[in-house]
Amino acid sequence: MAKKIEDEPIVDVAEAFSKTELYIEQNKKSLMMIAGAIIVLVGGYFAYKYWYVAGEETKARTEMFKAEQYFEKDSLNKAINGDGVASGFLQIANDYSVTPSGNLAEYYLGLCYLKQGKFEDALTHLKSFSSKDQIVAPLATAAIGDANMELGKTDEAITYYLKAAEQNSNNFDTPICLKKAAMANEEKGNYADAVKLYERIKNEFSETTEGREIDKYIARAKTLGNL
Repeated sequence: MAKKIEDEPIVDVAEAFSKTELYIEQNKKSLMMIAGAIIVLVGGYFAYKYWYVAGEETKARTEMFKAEQYFEKDSLNKAINGDGVASGFLQIANDYSVTPSGNLAEYYLGLCYLKQGKFEDALTHLKSFSSKDQIVAPLATAAIGDANMELGKTDEAITYYLKAAEQNSNNFDTPICLKKAAMANEEKGNYADAVKLYERIKNEFSETTEGREIDKYIARAKTLGNL
C-alpha cells in the first residue's frame, strides 16, 4: 500500500499579499530610490553608448583619414604624430580610446613602430588593439609574432604565429603564418616541428604560393635536422 503523503502546509495567499503590501508601504521611499537609480544607470549607459560614443566615433573617423593617408605613403612620423594640423594615430588613440577608430589607431601605431624598428613600442600598441574582425585580427596577431621575433623572443613569436594561423583559416594568412612559425622553429633547432608545419602547408595549402614552393623548405629542414 502506498505511503500516505502528509498534507503540505496551506499558504495563506491573502496574508502573503497583505505582508507584501505592508513591506512596500513601509519601504516605499527606499524602493523608489532604488528604482530611480536603476533607471538612471540604464539610461546613462544607453546615452553613453549611443550618443556620446557614437559622436566621438564620428569625429575620430574624420581625423583618421589623414593619418591613414600618411601611413599608406610610408610617412610614418606624420602618421604617428600628425602634421601640425591633422592628428596622428597617437593622439587619436589617446583622445578617442572608447571608439572603434581609437582602437584601430592602436593597430596602426603597432604597424608604424614595427616598420620603424621600435619593437617594444609596437608590442605595446598591438596588444592594446582588440578586434574580432576576421581579416584584421589575424594580421595583428601575426604582427605581434613579428615584433617578438625581432626581439629574439622566438617562443613567443611561434605562439602568436600559430594563433594567427588558426584565427581565420584561409589560403592567404594561414600558410604565411604557418611558414613563419616553421622558420622560427628552425631557428631554435626544432627541425622536426618545422617539418610538420611545412608538411601541413603542403597538404592543406598546396595551391598557394607557399604551398607550391614548400618542398625546398621541407628538404632543408630534414637535412639540417638529420631527419
